[in-house]
Amino acid sequence: MRNITMITCLILLSISSFAQSAKELVQQGNKAMKAMKETEALDFYKKAIAKEGNNVGALCGASFMSSRVGNRQSSSSMKKKYFKEAKAYAIKAVKLAPTSSTANYVTAVAMGRMALISGSKEKVAASRDIKKYAEKAIKLNPKNAKAHSVLGTWHKAVTNLNFAEKAAANMLFGGIPDGDIKTAIKHFEKCKQLDPTYIHNYLELGKAYKQTGNKAKAKSILQAGLKQKNNTPDDEKIKAEIKKLINKL
Repeated sequence: MRNITMITCLILLSISSFAQSAKELVQQGNKAMKAMKETEALDFYKKAIAKEGNNVGALCGASFMSSRVGNRQSSSSMKKKYFKEAKAYAIKAVKLAPTSSTANYVTAVAMGRMALISGSKEKVAASRDIKKYAEKAIKLNPKNAKAHSVLGTWHKAVTNLNFAEKAAANMLFGGIPDGDIKTAIKHFEKCKQLDPTYIHNYLELGKAYKQTGNKAKAKSILQAGLKQKNNTPDDEKIKAEIKKLINKL
C-alpha cells in the first residue's frame, strides 16, 4: 500500500511538472537558486528548455547553474561535462539575445570555467572571449555587478600568466591585451559597491590588493567579506579560503 502511495505521488508530481509552462519553471529555478538549491534550480531550467528551447531566461539559468554545479564536481571529466553544457547554453542564449547583459555575463562565466580545465592554448583563446563578453555585459548594463567582478578577475589573471601561457598568446594571437591590476581593483570595487553581498568578490579584491603590496587594505577587505551572509553553496568554502589568506598577511 505504501509503495502504491509513493508511486501515485511521483506520477502526480511528474504530471504537475509537465503541466507547468516554461516561464513558471524558470521562476521555480530562480527561486531554488536563491534558496541555494542549485542542482534543483538547474533541473528546473533544463525542464523549461525542454518545453521552450529558445527561452533565454532558461538558457541563462541553465548555463550559470551548470558552471556553478560543475565547479563542485570532484572529477575533471564531470567538470568538463558540466562546463561544456554551460558553454553550449550560454552561446545559444547570447545568439538569441545579443543585447542581453545577463546572456553575455553567463557566457563570460562559462568561458572562464572552461579555461580552468584547459591547456595553455585553450586557456589563452578562452581568455579573449571572457574579456569580450564581460565588457559587453557591462556596456549593456553598467550595474551588472558580477560582470564587473569577472572583468576584474580577467585583468588580475592576465597579469599572472605564466611563461607557457604568454608564449601561447604570442604564437596564436600575437599576444593578448595587457591585464592591469589597478583596473582589476577598479572593477572589483565597482562590484562591491553594486553588490556588497557577493562574497567571492571580496576574496578576489583582497588578492588584488595583496598583489599590489597593500596588505592592510587586503586584510580589511577580506575581513569585510567574512561578515557577509552566505548566499551560495560555495560561500562557506570561500570564507575558509579568506581566513587562510588573512592568516598569511
